[in-house]
Amino acid sequence: MSSSSLPGSDTFQSQSDEFLTWLAGKPGVRINHKIQIADLRAQAAGRGVVARSDLDDGEELFTIPRAHVLSVQNSLLKARLPQDLESLGPWLSLIVVMIYEYLQGDQSVWAPYFKVLPPSFDTLMFWSPEELQELQGSAIVDKIGKQGADESILEMVAPIVRANPTLFPPVNGVASYEGEAGTQTLLILAHTMGSLIMAYAFDIEKPEDEEGGRDGEDGYLTDEEDEQSLSKGMVPLADMLNADADRNNARLFQEEESLVMKAIKPIKAGEEIFNDYGEIPRADLLRRYGYVTGNYAPFDVIELSLEQICQAAGLGSADVESQPPLQFLAEIELLDDGYAIPRPSAGESLTDVLPDELLLLLTTLSLPADQLEKYRSKSRPPKPAFGETEAVIIARALQLNQARYATSIPQDQELLSQLRQAEAFGPLEGSLRRKKMAIEVRIGEKEILHALADILSNQFGAALHTNGGSALKRAANGDVDEQPRNKAFR
Repeated sequence: MSSSSLPGSDTFQSQSDEFLTWLAGKPGVRINHKIQIADLRAQAAGRGVVARSDLDDGEELFTIPRAHVLSVQNSLLKARLPQDLESLGPWLSLIVVMIYEYLQGDQSVWAPYFKVLPPSFDTLMFWSPEELQELQGSAIVDKIGKQGADESILEMVAPIVRANPTLFPPVNGVASYEGEAGTQTLLILAHTMGSLIMAYAFDIEKPEDEEGGRDGEDGYLTDEEDEQSLSKGMVPLADMLNADADRNNARLFQEEESLVMKAIKPIKAGEEIFNDYGEIPRADLLRRYGYVTGNYAPFDVIELSLEQICQAAGLGSADVESQPPLQFLAEIELLDDGYAIPRPSAGESLTDVLPDELLLLLTTLSLPADQLEKYRSKSRPPKPAFGETEAVIIARALQLNQARYATSIPQDQELLSQLRQAEAFGPLEGSLRRKKMAIEVRIGEKEILHALADILSNQFGAALHTNGGSALKRAANGDVDEQPRNKAFR
């Protein structure tokens, strides 16, 4: 199906043209005549930027002065509110500004920009409970942060919106943003704006700093350091670039007065221009941006929770106060709630793959009580090691992780094949599209479990078989029978 045959193609293109005319008319904006916004919906990619003519390495694609970034600092709202917007932090303050500008409709100076931003999302914040079930055992579900985001919106955004009805007129048939209907309308508005920020906004650094990139934390909050040093802004046209880990050919540079997108390699006429999100797993790609691509498969990870590791080690719980090994690591600030394990490369051992923090935890959990007390008295951690005891613990933890998935890799591959056959007749929509992306994510995570099982079997096969760890290999293939028994190895 060509782009021109898609529903609403004329409107889609006219909105793109109106946006470019609006942006090009702003002082200081420069847009290279060799690029254009393209309709890529037939490729399930929405809008994208494509080269009209050949582009050289280092060639400027466009320049957006800082004054034309949609941010708290550049919005008229800042002067119209008695509240200090910036005290809300970079995420919530920009959400308030974007709600305001959106509700102004055609009266907003940003109206042509809002018309080319997507009205709906496939980010996990908008998935139904049934759709989230398709992610099965993935730890990404625990990172969505919807409840926390709701609480922050109701506590910090809602009072501002409700106290200023002339600035935030009600929409969708509600009389105000009070009551259940009004609250739900406000939450939907705020989540829509928050998702736009998560998918499209850039961290805008102070002019003297070096260039930044896109980032986001659980819900719509960033850590303390980011809140102190960065603001967030929507950079028109920069956010029209799709991202690709392999075909990345452009980069945004933050200069004193402007943000400049440049080619970082030669680009041929007709080629799409891609930004890059960095080395992030497909699960995070789905959470933040609402899509999945195989180019990010090398960056997939699995995550073992502290609870799983403690259960595998026979501790019974991950209660820090009642578990001396955990208490010790917490005291020296070397204890985490979870540990990400990347996809192993050919020839790597477990010590190559497992993060140092996890190796330290496994080593500490394996220490006899007297040795643990010796290290604790000196406030000095043991040197991470990986022997049979640690291998048994990690094997059991991986088995616990695998048991959370309801299907095997072959079953997932069959389901994926069926969806791809349906996709041959046109882009998948709604729940089918979300199901396909969820299957791709969980296949990647199961492949990592399978690879780790192979490495463990090759290095510690006899020890794992003796201690019940042989079930891991069966689990990696989807043959999950019983949970490992909790038995401490001291």
